[in-house]
Amino acid sequence: MSKFKEVVIIGGGQAGLAMGYALKQHKISFIILDENGETGTSWRKRYDSLRLFTPRNYSQLHNFTFEGDPNGFPHKDEVVLYLQKFKSVNNLPVINNQKVIKLSNVSNQKFRIFTQDQCYTARYVVVATGAFHHPFIPHIHDDSIPFMIHASDYQNPEQIPKGDVLIFGAGNTGIQIAAELSGTHTVTLSKSKSIKRIPQRIAGKSLFWWLETLGVSIVKPDSLVGKFIQKRDPIIGDDYKTIKKYVEVVSRVEAVKEGIASFKNSPSKEVKSIIWATGYRNNYSWVDIKGVLNDVGKPIHKFGVTNVQGLYFLGLSWQSKRSSALIYGVSDDANAIAEKIIQR
Repeated sequence: MSKFKEVVIIGGGQAGLAMGYALKQHKISFIILDENGETGTSWRKRYDSLRLFTPRNYSQLHNFTFEGDPNGFPHKDEVVLYLQKFKSVNNLPVINNQKVIKLSNVSNQKFRIFTQDQCYTARYVVVATGAFHHPFIPHIHDDSIPFMIHASDYQNPEQIPKGDVLIFGAGNTGIQIAAELSGTHTVTLSKSKSIKRIPQRIAGKSLFWWLETLGVSIVKPDSLVGKFIQKRDPIIGDDYKTIKKYVEVVSRVEAVKEGIASFKNSPSKEVKSIIWATGYRNNYSWVDIKGVLNDVGKPIHKFGVTNVQGLYFLGLSWQSKRSSALIYGVSDDANAIAEKIIQR
């Protein structure tokens, strides 16, 4: 027999918690289904030295204070404790170890949510599984490389075999890992486009203070400025200074075969270790509702609102603005979706 709730939030990370808080302010009945055993698990799994590139005063859910220097950059373990405290203080009803395996609609007014051992029924569903779920590795390699991992499995330099290491992907994660490994390994970094860097502080102010002051943080994804930024999103922080000194930067990897990596505009080289900093892809194959996903499996939505009445997404990259997938920006989107639910 299924359990009924007015709203079911799928995902217990920062997006799910932000959504729960927004609904609670309006006294709407809801539960949060989290596939993990405890809040913050996804952050705890990330590499040991990870720090946010947003300062503490720009890393808060619904203005809930992040303890410590407001201008400092929190370590990943601080984020775990922050999310756990946010859930506890606000008494949010999170049900752990509930991985959703199917979402279907019974009618225009109800949804069914199936986990591995339970069935829930709801009038509204918010898919808040975030933007970073399934590690993506391009199919351009064979099995000749002795050591190969995705950046999501990277923890620290001791984990990587001694000697040369190739990092494929020069986004923020690839740059940070390359900078850290440059102190212990010979590092080659493969980039697919030119690297543009922007510091975390400008003229004594946080980068995010400037983004807010200049209105950049609220530009819409379909605006001219939004489209420009999405194509040229810069690297944030000072790690690129280390890259320029100690890391060999080459062009895009085209193939890795028989232990040799070939590049678009750089000489080929022998490779023994690879870290794929190639991002993530969301897998919504468990969403069994017509018209929700496009031909490549991405949600069809406008600022998180789908064309299926009562179904919403939250925490997507560039959902309504650049910071939608960050702790910094997800609360605004949660409030907007809560208002949509209230209106219905």
